[in-house]
Amino acid sequence: MNDGNNKTPRKIEDSSKTVAVTSSAARPSGWKKLLSKRWVFPAAYMAAAAIIVTILWLNAGSGQKDPNQSVPSLTGVESESTANGKSDPEATAVVANGEQLKWPVSKIEDLTTSIPFYDASASEKEKEAAMVQYSDNQFKPHMATDLARADGATFDVVAAMSGKVIVAGQNPVNGYEVEIEHPNGRVTVYQSLTDLQVKVGDEVKQGDKIASAGTSELESEKGAHVHFEVRDNGISVNPNKLIKSEKK
Repeated sequence: MNDGNNKTPRKIEDSSKTVAVTSSAARPSGWKKLLSKRWVFPAAYMAAAAIIVTILWLNAGSGQKDPNQSVPSLTGVESESTANGKSDPEATAVVANGEQLKWPVSKIEDLTTSIPFYDASASEKEKEAAMVQYSDNQFKPHMATDLARADGATFDVVAAMSGKVIVAGQNPVNGYEVEIEHPNGRVTVYQSLTDLQVKVGDEVKQGDKIASAGTSELESEKGAHVHFEVRDNGISVNPNKLIKSEKK
């Protein structure tokens, strides 16, 4: 009897312990309850995305320039009237190396304008003076400035800006001509020349002699002169609005 009585309580005690352990394991923890909610994972993703976006925004903001800081422009834009009366962009005389466009002669005060640049905004008299008659009896706007001496003598023609010679040869209508390429899409054109001093591929400095003033088939009655044209990105612009010096 004693042995039987001693065994029974131990079995009951062991059984209660087993039940207690099983009940504790069956209850889910707080994390498991939280993770079991449907909204937990979407909320976590949204929070992570917000943090990432904030970090990227702060990094981008730290690299921005001061909005009040002025940035120097290498080329400006101003209105230039052309033959059709429309407004075309015109670059300023300043280029990347700080060089300014000059007249293609050593002393502009010794020269006069024989044919001016055609400006559609000018007076009727000035526009009439800037028309050129071609061999087919057609009159066309003169998109350059012709310079000549009052006594008709020849003179040295120099590079108006530093650059690379891209044309140097004879044209059946314009006589000998030279074209020089400059920074920012600018090209200067020199026609009605003689005694060329440069060839294609030459690098010239501003003021270097490139030829002497001569004549052309198109403007033979004008005597020795230089036909000087400035093109900015393919558009002829008025040299008088780019060059600061005065001339007669």
